[in-house]
Amino acid sequence: MSLLQHLLGLATTIWDFAKSWNVVCTTSVITTVLAAAVFVWRPSLPPGSYNFINNYKFPAECQANWSQCSSPADVPSKPSVYNPSRPDLIHCYCPATGQYLGRVPVSTRKDIDIAVEKCQKAQDVWKKTSFQERKVVLMVFLEFLKKNQDELVSIACRDSGKTMVDAALGEVMVTLEKLAWTLKYGERALRPSSRPGPTNLLIRYKTAEVVYEPLGVVLALVSWNYPLHNILNPIISSIFSGNGIIVKCSESVVWSSRYFVEMVQACLSICGHSRDLVQLVCPWPSDTDYLTSHPDISHATFIGSKPVAHKVLAAAASSLTPVTVELGGKDAAIVLDEHLASWSRCDALASVLMRGSFQSAGQNCIGIERIICEPKAYDALVKLLTKRVPQLCLGSSLDDDANVDMGAMINDSRFDVLEGLIADAVKNGAKLSCGGKRYEHPEHPLGSYFQPTLLVDVTPEMEIARNETFAPIMVLMKAKNIDDAIRIANSAKFGLGGAVFGKRKSAATEKVVREMKTGNIAVNDFATFYVCQLPFGGVNDSGYGKFGGEEGLRALCLAKSVCRDRFAGISTSIPPVVDYPMKSVKKAWKFVRAMNVAAYAGSAKEFVLSLVQLLSNMK
Repeated sequence: MSLLQHLLGLATTIWDFAKSWNVVCTTSVITTVLAAAVFVWRPSLPPGSYNFINNYKFPAECQANWSQCSSPADVPSKPSVYNPSRPDLIHCYCPATGQYLGRVPVSTRKDIDIAVEKCQKAQDVWKKTSFQERKVVLMVFLEFLKKNQDELVSIACRDSGKTMVDAALGEVMVTLEKLAWTLKYGERALRPSSRPGPTNLLIRYKTAEVVYEPLGVVLALVSWNYPLHNILNPIISSIFSGNGIIVKCSESVVWSSRYFVEMVQACLSICGHSRDLVQLVCPWPSDTDYLTSHPDISHATFIGSKPVAHKVLAAAASSLTPVTVELGGKDAAIVLDEHLASWSRCDALASVLMRGSFQSAGQNCIGIERIICEPKAYDALVKLLTKRVPQLCLGSSLDDDANVDMGAMINDSRFDVLEGLIADAVKNGAKLSCGGKRYEHPEHPLGSYFQPTLLVDVTPEMEIARNETFAPIMVLMKAKNIDDAIRIANSAKFGLGGAVFGKRKSAATEKVVREMKTGNIAVNDFATFYVCQLPFGGVNDSGYGKFGGEEGLRALCLAKSVCRDRFAGISTSIPPVVDYPMKSVKKAWKFVRAMNVAAYAGSAKEFVLSLVQLLSNMK
C-alpha cells in the first residue's frame, strides 16, 4: 500500500471517529492530515544527531520532586539574584518553590568582547553555508525539541515558575512552529526578490532586484517570561539568515538560558559547524550599555520595558546600531453581543479568556489584560467568570500532587504595586470578585505567588485599565456599544496585540479589526497571530519594528538593491551632448528636459514631440 493510501486511510478513520465523538475540531484534524500528506521532503540528518536527540544529558534539577543540595554560605537567605558580597555571581532560584538552583558568573566587558570576537569568526564561515546546510541544523533541533519536551519544559518551569502545560503551549508549540515555518518558507523569504520597473521608457533595458545578505553579528536582548522560546526564537531567525548571534538573557533566568544555548551549540557541532556561532552573555545592567553600543554588533532586538528601552536605544545610537523594539502591552479583547448566540458559546469564550489572562500567571506581553464587552456579553461573562476564576489552583506542577492550574510569578518585587492598583480600582468603583493579593503557599512559603484576580466594573480612567500589570489579573469593562468598546480599547497608551470576538467577517467584527490601534489582532481567539508566524510588533508605547515571519528574517539582512542590464549588448552609453566636458550647456539642458518628458510621456503625441526635440539636440 502506498504512503498516500495510508494517509487517506488514516484521514478516513479520524473523520469517522470525530463524527462519532462529535468533535468540534474535525476540520482542523483533517487539515492537519492533508498537510502531512504534502509534506514530503525533509533534509536527512547527520549520523551523530541521533545520539544527540535520544541521549542528551539533562540537569538533575529538571526532574520532578528534585530536592536541592545545600546552598553555599554566600547565598542570600531570601531569594535574590544579587548579593553585594559577591557581585561577580548571579544567584538562581526556582520562583515556584524558592529552591536554590545554583550560581552563574556575571559576564564582564572582557567576556562580552571575547563572545563577540568568537561569534564574528564563526559567522565569517557560516555566512557561506547554503540554505540546505542551515536547514539540517534546524531540523536536528526540531527533532531534539519534539523528543525531549518533558526535560526542556521542566528546565523552563524550574527557572520561571510556570506550569508544564503553560510551557508546552507558550514555549514548545510556538518554537516548533517557528522551526517548521522557517524550514518550509524561510528560503523563499530570503531569495533574491525581483522588483517591477523601471517605468522610464528609455531605460527599460534595466532589471531591478533585491538580494538579502547576512548582517554579521546580531544581538538579542530577551525577557525572562518565556526562557526557552525567547532564547530560541531569535537564534532560529539569526542563524538561518546567515548571521551569528549574541543573546543577552535576563539574570532572572540565566540558569535555564545557559542550558538552552548549550543545546543549540551542541546541535551546531553535531552538524559540523562552529558552536561559537551562538553566544550567551548576562552582564549586570551597568554593563549592558557596553554590549548594546558594541561597534561589532550589526543589529539588536530588544524585548522588555519602556524605561529600559530608552537606555538601550541611547546606547545603540552611539554606534548607529538599528534596533527592533518590542515593549509591553495592555491587550484588549472586545466581546460583541453578536458573538454569544448560546450559553455554550459563552462557556467556550470564557475558557479562551481565562487562558489568555492567566497563562504563565499573566506574564505574557500578548496576554489579555482588558476584556471589553457590549452589555449582554458583559452580564453573561461576569456571571460565568465569577464562578470559574476562584477555582484555579496554584502551585508547582513539577513538585505538587494536586492539579495545578497556575504557577508562580518570576519574583515578588511588584506585589506591592499590584495590590495598590487593585485597591485603587476598588476605591474608584470597581468590584473585586476574587483574589487581589499575594498568596502564601502552604507547601512553598518561599514561592512567589499572586492570587488569580477578577475585577469587574472597571472604567478607562482607572490606573489598572491604563498600565500594564503583567500579572494574573482579569479586568472586565462594560461598553455601551461597539464604538464605545473601540474607544476604550484605544484609550491605553499601548498597542501590541488585541482580539475581537464576534461573527466571522461580520461588519461589526471587521470594524473592530480596522479601528483597533494595535500591531496585531486575533479574531475569535487570542494571540494566534504569533503562532501563525506573522510579522510581530506594536505601536505607540509597545515599540516599533517587526520580528517574525518574512519581515523578521529580512530585518536581519542587508537588503542590497541590484540593477543589471536586461539583455547582453544593450547598456548605458553617454550621449555626446551631455558628455564631459559639455560643448553646449544650453543644448544639453534642452536634451535632458526632452528626455524626461519622453520617458514619462502621458500620451503618444507628447512622446513623439519630445522625442523629436530629444533627437534634434542629441549632438
